[in-house]
Amino acid sequence: MRKFLVVLDDTRECLNAMRFAALRAAHTGGGVTILSIVQPDDAPHFMGVADLMRQEARERIEAHFEVFAKWMRDRQGIDPELVIREGEPVAEILGLIREDVEIGVLVLGAGTDKAGPGPLVTQLSRSSGSLPIPITIVPGDMSKERLESIT
Repeated sequence: MRKFLVVLDDTRECLNAMRFAALRAAHTGGGVTILSIVQPDDAPHFMGVADLMRQEARERIEAHFEVFAKWMRDRQGIDPELVIREGEPVAEILGLIREDVEIGVLVLGAGTDKAGPGPLVTQLSRSSGSLPIPITIVPGDMSKERLESIT
């Protein structure tokens, strides 16, 4: 089964990427893998504090995932899988793509502010020619209706 990989983060454009991945998976008989990345904290902490911070980050990710997962199950009939990794985002995305041969498309949401489309879109599009799968970049301000019409 071909899976759509989408990154769950705290950006607004993440919502459109989730919608697009779920709609495409539903229309093509595919699946959705949702990746969330806990970035390393460079500040020195006592071991217990660092562990607590990681645990809180994981709980927050799981709560956000459940919101998206419920919508995907109820509306699209898709039961997404959650993968949580720790590290630098681009390296973790590429690592998961190499490890899971069923991932066929990376779906990213593009930011709409003056700062540009966002660091993931910028970094991954630069190396898109050497990636083993295509990237779909979903505009962050695309309406739900437009997304539904093109998927």
